[in-house]
Amino acid sequence: MTTLTAGIDFELPDALAAHEPPEVRGLSRDSVRLMISRVHDDEIVHSTFSHLPDFLDAGDVVVVNSSATINAAFGAIRKTRSEAHNPVWLHLSAPLGGLRWVVELRQTTLKGSVALLDADAGETLSLPGGAKARLIEPYAEVHSLTGGVRLWIAELSLSMNALTYSDRYGSPIRYSYVPQRWPLSYYQTIFADEPGSAEMPSAGRPFSREVVARLEEKGVRVVPLILHTGVSSLDSDEDPYPERYRVPLETARVVNEARSAHARIVAVGTTVVRALETAASLDGTVRESEGWTDLVITPEHGVGVVDAMLTGFHAPKASHLSMLEALAGHDHLSRAYSEAVQTGYAWHEFGDVHLILP
Repeated sequence: MTTLTAGIDFELPDALAAHEPPEVRGLSRDSVRLMISRVHDDEIVHSTFSHLPDFLDAGDVVVVNSSATINAAFGAIRKTRSEAHNPVWLHLSAPLGGLRWVVELRQTTLKGSVALLDADAGETLSLPGGAKARLIEPYAEVHSLTGGVRLWIAELSLSMNALTYSDRYGSPIRYSYVPQRWPLSYYQTIFADEPGSAEMPSAGRPFSREVVARLEEKGVRVVPLILHTGVSSLDSDEDPYPERYRVPLETARVVNEARSAHARIVAVGTTVVRALETAASLDGTVRESEGWTDLVITPEHGVGVVDAMLTGFHAPKASHLSMLEALAGHDHLSRAYSEAVQTGYAWHEFGDVHLILP
């Protein structure tokens, strides 16, 4: 695995973190702010998401992720060597077959939730409802850059299937910038139809039925694919790891027809970019495809299918910035993020969004 170093860095003031869903702040989902940045002339425009159709053209294809978020966070009890019983969090990330899952352990500190890095193979954690999780081995040798193991393969002992268990005993994954718990419904997009994402494919959150209807009236196609997201708490400069995806035949057909007509393919989120580029052949033709993708998109790798992208705002040095740089270029992306900070755009899953156009 080749370690990424994102090409842009910046200071993100704590005040720009979105601490709660926009609905709680008196906004509709489609009333969050929208920054539009056009790469070819380095232009930046400020709007609201409800005006998204005004910036797309007839023939464009908007590709969305229809994975639904699950309650992937569980309070757990860890028995340490001193026999003390310490409360921690266990986050489900991805199923590996049978009762084995990729999991992350986290602990609560005065500065918020942080990865727990001193666990050992063979440890058993107690979960709600009498369930247990036994740590088997590190997942794909994914270690924290600061030392220790961040992701584990764990064997779960449950009295029901994992999704039923998560519905009953779990809660949505949240980090320190979201101090209050919110129901799972706040972590679903209107496209969600297949449970599987540990964390919300958040670029699609601002869409409303009205915005989709206006897009379709304008002649913009909206088509789905699936990429089930794992936990997003990557260390700075840490590569994204494999995730499950599926590109349906109809979506591949619509995308290929649009590309033949020189229309734009607009990916909603980094997950969609990763899935489409994985399913593409060398000439850019998208195939019906499913499986696991370990594709890491960098400026050196480039993109062959996607022309434009709708995305949230990512933290400094996040690996997603390398993907954005592949699409927008270093200078334009740096300028856009500087503008976003200066004009007070909101970060993270409940924040504002950025439309990158060629």
